[in-house]
Amino acid sequence: MERKLIAQGAEAKIYLEKNKIIKERISKAYRIKELDEKLRKQRTKREASLLEKAQKSINVPKVLKQDIFSLEIEYIKGERLSETLNKYDKKKQVQIIKEIGKQIGKLHDLGIIHGDLTTSNTILKGNKVYFIDFGLGFISLRLEDKAVDLHLIKQALEAKHFQNSDLLFNELIKAYKPQEKIRILEQLKKVESRGRYKH
Repeated sequence: MERKLIAQGAEAKIYLEKNKIIKERISKAYRIKELDEKLRKQRTKREASLLEKAQKSINVPKVLKQDIFSLEIEYIKGERLSETLNKYDKKKQVQIIKEIGKQIGKLHDLGIIHGDLTTSNTILKGNKVYFIDFGLGFISLRLEDKAVDLHLIKQALEAKHFQNSDLLFNELIKAYKPQEKIRILEQLKKVESRGRYKH
């Protein structure tokens, strides 16, 4: 099977080849060459190490190979939840969202911030939920960063799954059980209040 371009973002091109995903970080012509290479190298390395760390606690694709500017990772053949969650009955939606909440809690206990928590970056394979695309992820123990992660998934539910978004987010929060849950949720309220007054 030849290499097939399946997605392209501002930072990377994503190819599917056999049963693996190849993520190549794009060179930016507007950046100084040395700085560009340094940033791409750092981000590739960081994403690989986040995936390897996350793998100890949650379902993520395995890193198969790491080059200077590219990653080869396991291809998770399943359903992207941004496209399929709404098709399920309410009971199954709740079951899936609880699994997402539980896994976010485990990620946050490891000090991993996903940075782009949406249903586009969650894949359902069988009964397992996998988290993908840690390209904007980083390590942090700050309550603010964990609260922003939750704010992102809440916004994604409101945008894509608005029919049941309140119910789903409440169920996600019930299943979300990191060590500092109460303090993170207090911080989430502050993050949301700041968002309200921006306009």
